[in-house]
Parts: sequence; C-alpha cells; structure tokens
Amino acid sequence: MANRALTGVLLVGGLSRRFGSPKALAELDGLTLAERAWRLLGETCDERLAVGKRDDALELPFELLDDGIEVRAPIAGVVAGLRAATHDLAVVIPVDVPRLTAAAVHELAAACRDVAVSPSGPLPGAYRRTALPALQLALAENRLRLRDAIGALDVAIVELDARQLVNVNTPDDVQRL
Repeated sequence: MANRALTGVLLVGGLSRRFGSPKALAELDGLTLAERAWRLLGETCDERLAVGKRDDALELPFELLDDGIEVRAPIAGVVAGLRAATHDLAVVIPVDVPRLTAAAVHELAAACRDVAVSPSGPLPGAYRRTALPALQLALAENRLRLRDAIGALDVAIVELDARQLVNVNTPDDVQRL
C-alpha cells in the first residue's frame, strides 16, 4: 500500500564505468535492477520519479527525468528529484541496492527530519524539501559529496539491516546476490 505524501526518487545512474555496462539494466532474478527498484517505490510511495541522464539513452520501462546538469554525481539526482517531487518528503534510492525492502523505505521516511540515512548512507535516504537549499548550494559550489552536503542539516541515523544495503559494483556482485 502506498504511503500518502511520499515521493520515491530512483537514481538510475548512467555509464557505470566500474560495472562495465549500465547497472540499471543488469538482471537479478528476472528483473533489471531498475525494474526492481521502480517496483519497490511503487509499493511504498504515492509518487515515483526516476532521475538520470537522458543522453545515456537507457532503455527503461518508465519515463526518465533528466537531472539537467552535466555533472555526474548522486547529489545532482537528489536535487532534481526534490525539485520535481510533488510531496515534501522523498525517499531517494540508488539503482544498485536491489535488496532494499519496503520496511526500510518506511523506516527512513518515518525518521526523516531534514534527512534520514543509514550509518553507511547518504543513500538510500529520506530527504525533506527543507534540505534542498543546502543541497543546491553544494551543487552550485561543485561540492559533490552528498555526505558533506548534508553535514549541517538535521540528519536522523536509521539502523537498517546491512544485508539490505549491499550495493552492486560489478557483474560478479549481481551473481553473488
């Protein structure tokens, strides 16, 4: 069941140089990583957005919102997602954490002050629109580390099961899952 007033933002990524091909299109259990994450956001959020670079020309089964900036960094996607979100609260997930659960999405959302992240965060995380000015300023100043950009905000730390936060960086990582 969808949580009212919650936007889900999927950071699709792009070139995935370390992975060797776009992570979003890697398959796990018959679904691409992008499809798995999109489905999770559909189950947990009232609205969902996928953010990335249109120029990457990824063949996705949903519309992609271009982040509108040449910089390749998660902060660009978070800023674009928060700007486009209908709701004040957004849960932002990267495409490469395929074991994330609905319960984890809800925990992040429930704990959010300006931001809520796991100890290993800042992604996945929950972000309120109140975080947007600090994130936009960091992006404008080319301070691209999301962890640094949220440093002065009211951040809640949410203890999530580490198994849900395992991300994939290589095709072997997908096989191990």
